[in-house]
Amino acid sequence: MNRILWADDEIHLLKPYIIYLQEKGYEVTPVNSGQDAIEACQEQRFDIVFLDENMPGLSGLETLQEIKDLHPTLPVVMITKSEEEHIMEQAIGQKIADYLIKPVNPSQILLCLKKHIHQREIVEEHTNTTYRQEFSDITYMIDTATTIEEWMAVERTLTRWELELENVDSAMHEMLHMQREQANTKFAKFIAKNYESWFAQGAKRPLMSPDLMKQTIFPMLDAGEKVFFVVIDNFRYDQWKIIQPLLSEWFTIKEEQMYTSILPTATQYARNAIFAGLMPLQIQEMYPNLWIDEDEEESKNNNEEALIQTQLDRFRKRYGYTYYKVNESDFCEKITRQFKGLKTPLNVVIINFIDMLSHSRTDSKMMRELANDEAAYRSLTLSWFKHSPTAEMFRRIAALGYKVVLTTDHGTTRVDNAVQIIGDKNTNTNLRYKVGKALNCSAKNCFEIARPKQVGLPCPNVSSSYMFCTNNDFFAYPNNFNYYAQFYRNTFQHGGISMEEMLIPLITLEPK
Repeated sequence: MNRILWADDEIHLLKPYIIYLQEKGYEVTPVNSGQDAIEACQEQRFDIVFLDENMPGLSGLETLQEIKDLHPTLPVVMITKSEEEHIMEQAIGQKIADYLIKPVNPSQILLCLKKHIHQREIVEEHTNTTYRQEFSDITYMIDTATTIEEWMAVERTLTRWELELENVDSAMHEMLHMQREQANTKFAKFIAKNYESWFAQGAKRPLMSPDLMKQTIFPMLDAGEKVFFVVIDNFRYDQWKIIQPLLSEWFTIKEEQMYTSILPTATQYARNAIFAGLMPLQIQEMYPNLWIDEDEEESKNNNEEALIQTQLDRFRKRYGYTYYKVNESDFCEKITRQFKGLKTPLNVVIINFIDMLSHSRTDSKMMRELANDEAAYRSLTLSWFKHSPTAEMFRRIAALGYKVVLTTDHGTTRVDNAVQIIGDKNTNTNLRYKVGKALNCSAKNCFEIARPKQVGLPCPNVSSSYMFCTNNDFFAYPNNFNYYAQFYRNTFQHGGISMEEMLIPLITLEPK
């Protein structure tokens, strides 16, 4: 039974209300002064307090402060005859849950109780009911998706429900997880069926990594707009949705869309393809000094700034640009200070925090505990953005009047099933894809590209092929298989085929 404390110096006049609430199943404790209300809160537990603002002795505002000192989270509803602005501001400043203007009626009181006591149950029941109603529609979307646009719609829908259901204690979580797995299984089959055909001569393909600057950034520059091109490594669609409200303080969302990462969905391939405007094989052939092979120890993304210049030159774009790679907070603060008086039309910023987070989660037991599931992983992303200099960077960009194209090179997925793979000693170390000779995988649902050059991928040896994990699988070698299977289970990885890795946000923001 929910317990209500009602403090009013004319409490005897409120007896009809009290009887009404008792008939509705509430236990009401009436008191006629602020001091009595404080003493009642010291002796008993209440779910909500109705507090008259104008009482002799301790005023409503003074009583409110005392109650909040005792129970900071207890919702207090102020009831007042006055609508004076300064009284409302004081009450709101002291964190009242709500306020009602006298004379109140029973339906107002009941609505207030539903809002502040029963909201969670009502929202949970409504959310569960709505998801159950949409369950078959989502299954139909998954079963009938035949185009990349339809798969993007599936990803948006599943993400929307993941965000809705994470805020309620819902029995629907497991059903939604099963739908996500079902969707990724069928999406992998869609990619296996269609991916190679996208690179055939004259074929129409979706917007992919090499097309991004040509089709998104260059038209804006040609129209005379000033642009920040911000690439957040490992940035998934669900992570975009949780930081969207924060960015909405400074920007209008002009366009929210997705694009498709190339395979492998790894930084070496996808991000270099973005900045060069070329597939990896073309980069290797046209600019061999700018391509770093898998077996080389040098960082695979040391040449991004030079690759941007090659693309500008090929398309005869004479725009000046700046390039920043942000690996730590101090440097983010430093480059933000440099923005003052900035006039360069194109400014490229790479932010590596989320990639660092996913790697540290793999290596650190503490980070695994902090981000033990998808919801916690999103929460860490939100906390980072909210409290890091990155938020200030975006605020400064908006103040300068620049538009922002916000995107990523690939997403990431949580893996929990190890599959055995055999390859030669030069095979790469990534857990979601392998490139090498004589690759042999135990899983039936791996996707192999036997002719890499036909899809724009470098071929280290004549007989090299690429093999990709799908669903929530990851590769492990037979030697020490059980150890690696246990070590990497429930970690976030990228490089393979899933909607989270391949269908990624492409957002255009306009400063307010």
